[in-house]
Amino acid sequence: MYRTLKVIIPLLFLVACQAQINEKVSTASASFVLTDYPDPGASQMDQYIAKLKGKKVALVVNQTSTIGDSHLVDILLEKGIDIVKVFAPEHGFRGKADAGAKINDQMDEKTGLALISLYGKNKKPSPEMLTDVDLIVFDIQDVGCRFYTYISTMSYVMEACAESNLPMIVLDRPNPNGFYVGGPILEDPLKSFVGMHNIPIVYGLSIGEYATMVKGERWINQADDLDLEVVYCANYERNMSFELPIKPSPNLPNLQSILLYPSLCLFEGTNISVGRGTDKPFQQIGHPALADFDYHFTPKSVEGASKPKHNNTFCFGHDLSSLSKKAIADQGFDLSYLLNYQQAMSAKGKAFFIENNFFDKLAGNSNLKQQIDEGDSLEEIEAGWQEGIQKYLSIRDKYLHYK
Repeated sequence: MYRTLKVIIPLLFLVACQAQINEKVSTASASFVLTDYPDPGASQMDQYIAKLKGKKVALVVNQTSTIGDSHLVDILLEKGIDIVKVFAPEHGFRGKADAGAKINDQMDEKTGLALISLYGKNKKPSPEMLTDVDLIVFDIQDVGCRFYTYISTMSYVMEACAESNLPMIVLDRPNPNGFYVGGPILEDPLKSFVGMHNIPIVYGLSIGEYATMVKGERWINQADDLDLEVVYCANYERNMSFELPIKPSPNLPNLQSILLYPSLCLFEGTNISVGRGTDKPFQQIGHPALADFDYHFTPKSVEGASKPKHNNTFCFGHDLSSLSKKAIADQGFDLSYLLNYQQAMSAKGKAFFIENNFFDKLAGNSNLKQQIDEGDSLEEIEAGWQEGIQKYLSIRDKYLHYK
């Protein structure tokens, strides 16, 4: 009997996944287009450089803040802009720190600029940090997911600027997941740094468009007082997706991982590994108890994942790195991975969810965990989101800049 189950369980998993792939109707990617990376707002220097001249400027940037092969910091310094400090988000100025790792204030060795962390206890610039600042420029690559914390950092900086009467310029960057909207709307009791505003998991806006929505919907304190300008991208349309020139964080190394990230990140609130500590983060799924599956990988401590889940332990599961990008895009936000792995873990008598509320915070939804545990269908679960999605779309429509 056990030998029979070893064959049946993985087969059923694969059949179920394929059935959902075939049956699910996507509103996401009917016009999904792979293209070269569009021209970011930072490259439109004629639209903002004059406004920085003679000002004491603070930048909110990281490793993605580039124009071609040059970093925005270096370019602005060469043009004589007075940069007084740099604020750095999660993963730090160089983008090498683990998710959730404490980032200390320091000095950039190359430029001598003060680096101030906006991750940890100080997520929002204090008035004291802004006394020597005339203007703030924000330029960070986003991936279009509510729980990707760069948009939370931006919201806090916007609020700090409004409260300190400082203008803010957002240099827009294209969103590789900008071609669709999906997932549950964040509920108020679950607001946190991995979800500050009432938006779905995948919100379908560039980071510049998102900034205009945060201000326009008054989602921050003193929003009406904020002097906000967005320098938009050139040669960008919403159906475009692309390889990013620089990975936006240590565990999103390529477009494959970025397209899978909205669906797989919810596994961070479970006992399942998504490949942190391997060469395929967010491109494989597994757990030590699932030895029925032929595929396996071993997470190890590496830069950007110093303490990965199931460190130095065989994890059995599935390799998603060979899926076509179009197939992933057609699925959009896909709960089938979660549903099927919960069933596989349940069949083994193993706990699926971690015993804290991190899953709820990531999902932004207080019912999803129970629905998964109770075996609700994908269609039943998604039906509960539709009213919220429709309300969000009517808000989003007001802030769309790109076709």
